Amino acid sequence: MTTARLDPDSVARLVGDAVTAPSMHNAQPWKFVFRRADDVMELHGDAERAMTRTDPHHRALNLGCAAALFNLRVSAARHGLGARVLLLPDASQPWLLATAAIGGPFDEDEELTALHTALRSRHTSRFPFSDDPVPDALLDGLRGAARREGCRLTVAGDWHLETLLGLVRDAEHREDIDPLVRAETSAWTSPAQAASGARRDGVPTGAFGPRSSRGPSPVRDFGRDAPAADRGRAAFEQRPQLALLGTPTDTRVDWLRAGQALERVLLRATADGLATSMTSQPLEWPELRWPARDPLDAMGHVQMVLRLGYGPPGPGAPRRPVAEVLEIRG
Repeated sequence: MTTARLDPDSVARLVGDAVTAPSMHNAQPWKFVFRRADDVMELHGDAERAMTRTDPHHRALNLGCAAALFNLRVSAARHGLGARVLLLPDASQPWLLATAAIGGPFDEDEELTALHTALRSRHTSRFPFSDDPVPDALLDGLRGAARREGCRLTVAGDWHLETLLGLVRDAEHREDIDPLVRAETSAWTSPAQAASGARRDGVPTGAFGPRSSRGPSPVRDFGRDAPAADRGRAAFEQRPQLALLGTPTDTRVDWLRAGQALERVLLRATADGLATSMTSQPLEWPELRWPARDPLDAMGHVQMVLRLGYGPPGPGAPRRPVAEVLEIRG
């Protein structure tokens, strides 16, 4: 029995959902190639959108692409389709990160379909959260979401939180005195126009959030080299609720698993009414990434630090047109 081939409009809808994923500085470093002959979607990393200074080994790039892969799985499930994923399928093509055979009956967990409603409402919020704690029941759900992708999520306790906030401040100081890092960040926060009109990538000034009025904040300040009018100042939470997502080892496969776990956690948090952002600054410096882990926890390597809480959801960031990131062959 043969299965019906996906038409171009259906493929475009899948990719349109996939690209709502977060990525470092909203660089959107992905390319999709759909092979009509066998209904296989290829996910490629885009080397031209890599951060050569802050992500020289492309760990963050892999996380972002894998988050898009998870969204593809969610979209396929929403349309009653299976998505059989193979990570790093061809060693001779290092930028081919994964393939997903689309079609056949949906045979994964039911939660994928339920998460579809959160795809387009999930945004990074660089605004202050309230001091209301996230209930343990919700945190347990987020831990379970990470486990379903083969990863571990832990919530920082008091002493570990202080360590993490210290590492954030250290990372920000290193950024301030490194002109290459500052230039790289500035390149993704510039309001420059694209040839086709308004810029469709990077972090727009409206998503910077306010400046902190009470010392360092737990979010990256993209406005240090890209001043924006009317940002205002606000008091961020004194004790932000930070969670660490990690893997036992630190291979490329681990990065791709962690990216999928990251997006599952973020979508689950959004569905649960939480606001989220990412505090990745210490992970961009090798000498700070290892101390970010809790030495009393079984986590081997921290892949992302998440900020969770209750507050404004944050504005949506622009997205590149599907036609720019999708190629259909055959």
